Amino acid sequence: MLTIKDYILVENLEEAYKLNQNINNVILGGTGWLKLQNRNIGKAIDLSNLGLDKIIEDDEKYVIGCMTTLRDIELNKSLNEFTKGAIKESLRHIVGVQFRNSVTIGGSIYSRFGFSDILTSLLALDTYVEMYKGGIIPLKDFVDMKYDKDILVNIIIKKSKRLVGYSSFRNQTTDFPVLTCGVAILDNGKVLASIGARPHRARVVEDSENILEVKSMENIEKFAKYVSNSLKFDSNMRASGEYRKHLTEVLVKRTLKNLVEVK
Repeated sequence: MLTIKDYILVENLEEAYKLNQNINNVILGGTGWLKLQNRNIGKAIDLSNLGLDKIIEDDEKYVIGCMTTLRDIELNKSLNEFTKGAIKESLRHIVGVQFRNSVTIGGSIYSRFGFSDILTSLLALDTYVEMYKGGIIPLKDFVDMKYDKDILVNIIIKKSKRLVGYSSFRNQTTDFPVLTCGVAILDNGKVLASIGARPHRARVVEDSENILEVKSMENIEKFAKYVSNSLKFDSNMRASGEYRKHLTEVLVKRTLKNLVEVK
């Protein structure tokens, strides 16, 4: 059971940061995952009054405030046009609309859950996190950082010309994914894949051997095998590690083939 001793609606980020340095205090997101924990919290810190629930766009980037809900991102017309629907595809399977209306992007990305669809899709994009004290950090680096008591303020997606696709596999609708897969063809033609729910955190695999200099079907299959051989897969109640390794080849090949055909 989750127990909260005190609740504080903060007036600014500095107040939130100082409160958060106490190990017993926690920054609240939508509490979708937090309330499932068996935990005693001293002070629950709410950022709802800080205007961080917006998606702001300019010519170079999207800035998504940490309190923006997954549903708001899923329905954002500009983001979906920019990602050719990849963002929406990575969100629409998560539990249900009511859940996505409350869960925030800040809580989802800060937690770096292994099963996270949105973490996998954002890794395929040119994405950064803006931390209150730590500044702007590439998401692919943030994934490997240890948890600290800083505050994730914004998610930043740069408007590069990369082409992105997303796919996942579930044993049944709205369940946690067995595997998540993002694939991107970059501005320079290079390809990368982000694979999550292995069941570990999502990781990016780049085509460092230039397998896809020519994007033929034969080379797409070679790259898919290269990705699956580059990552560690383990078993849990949803699937074996061996099955996940096989799924990686299937989803990378399928997602990349679709991108090449669109391009």
